[in-house]
Order: sequence, then structure tokens, then C-alpha cells
Amino acid sequence: MLQETWFPLADRHQSQVTHTLRQTREILCRYGLEPQRRLGQNFVVDPNTVRRIAKLSGASSATTIVEIGGGLGALTLALAQTGAQVTTIECDKRLVAALRDIVAADNVTVVEGDATSLDWQQILKGQCDVQLVANLPYNIASTLIIDLLKTVPGFTSMLVMVQREVGERLAASVGSKAVGIPSLLVAYHGTAKIVGRVPATVFFPQPNVDSVLVQINRHHQLPLEQPLERIEVLLRAAFNQRRKMLRRSLHRYLSEDGFATAGVDSEARPETLPIRDWSRLAAAIDKPPPD
Repeated sequence: MLQETWFPLADRHQSQVTHTLRQTREILCRYGLEPQRRLGQNFVVDPNTVRRIAKLSGASSATTIVEIGGGLGALTLALAQTGAQVTTIECDKRLVAALRDIVAADNVTVVEGDATSLDWQQILKGQCDVQLVANLPYNIASTLIIDLLKTVPGFTSMLVMVQREVGERLAASVGSKAVGIPSLLVAYHGTAKIVGRVPATVFFPQPNVDSVLVQINRHHQLPLEQPLERIEVLLRAAFNQRRKMLRRSLHRYLSEDGFATAGVDSEARPETLPIRDWSRLAAAIDKPPPD
């Protein structure tokens, strides 16, 4: 199972990131490192993939980038070479010293820390138009992305590399079997789409799954008036019983009159409703909250 994706070393004096599998092995040997299975560390060893991610991120001299998962710095270097101001986050202490050596530059800052518990206000320093680039482990990907959307408005766009199954859930369209709480919570805050696929063959060691790149663009203004907390109560009730019609899974919150007020079919299944309908349902709740 792919739980973490890292990037290999590149020569910061080169105009292109060009590290191969052989060079990656040499770097790991030089620093006395090896991929840690418990962290799911898989290093990208295809230069085109690293350059492609940097290009898709939209990094330029006019942008500020926060990268989660600096690893050995290949993507960090690719981002920095665009002239962007880059802050890269790395939680593995073993990698941090090497990372600081590899990406030393005026426009790069290395922060040692866990992205799930950082003080993001301190990291962003008041900036309100920051792009996030992240390589996220399977077990925290959805939770972290949604938490950052909820709590860090300074991230106006995100490009995240995640396991294919996770990415498909984050970017799922209404009516898809992959639609669920993650995709609808993302849709509340912005728009998401898969912009690239990353085969397992570009990693060392090679994982058992493919990855995807998901682009998330935050709404400039939230288009829905209902607070997310109120909507999320209904989402959890409905998707915990997703095979049931809404009138059954939401009976503790909405009467038939409530569904009629919202203009939502009480016999619909949860995966068929866009986030706007969930907002209408939240506004139409006509039963007291259950104890």
C-alpha cells in the first residue's frame, strides 16, 4: 500500500530536474538512507514526472508554494527553479538534514514538522494566496486535505498526489459510485478534478498501486449559505446508510414536508445529490436534533 511518496535528489545547478533510478540510489547511499516501509516512502525516479508536477502546479516567480512531503527535494528544486518562494515540510528527521543540503537556496525554506499538527498561521505568515503541493500518505490524505480546506483559507489552490482510489473519491462527480463525504466536503469549498495519473513504475521502490494528481481550486466566496457543520451532520447520517433512501437515513432530521421544502426527492440515494441540495436539506431540517 502506498502511504508516502517522496522525490529524489537533483543537482540544483541544473536547469532541469534529471535524476534517475541510479542517481537516486547513489543519493540514498551517500546519506546512509533507505526507503522506510512503515512510512510508505516511494521515491519518484522519472524526471518527466517531477517536471510535469511542477508545471501543473502553476509555480512561477509570482507564486508562493507550500510543499508537504519534501523528501529528498527533487520536486522542491523543480518548484524553486520557477522562481517561486517555496516552503517545504518534511516530517522524517532522517531526511531533513539531507533535504536542507540539497535544496539550499534563497527562495526555499525547509520546515521539519508533521503537517497534521503544524501551526499553519505561523507557516503562512499572513499570506492569503498560497498554492499547496503535497504528496500524501493513504491514511491521512482525505482527512488532511479536508482539514486544510476548512481551517487554512490561505491555501487558494492545491495539487495533491494521492493513491488513485483516494483521488477518485476526492474528485468524484455526482452519481458516481465514488461519491461520498470526502468529495462533497471538497465540493463545499471548491472544485476538484484529476489532472494526471502517475503509474507505479515511476517509483522506487515500486508500490502496488498507481497514483493520481488532483487539482483543487478554492471558491473565492462560498456559494452556500448553510454552515458546513449543519450539512455535515446530514452527510454522515446518509452515507453511513448509503444504500437506503434519504427518507429512511434522514428520518431523524427531516419530515416529508422538510424534503418538499428543500425540493429534494426523499427517495433519492445520497450519491445522487450535489452539495447544493445538501445545503437545501440542511436549511429545511424540521425535527429537533436527536439526543
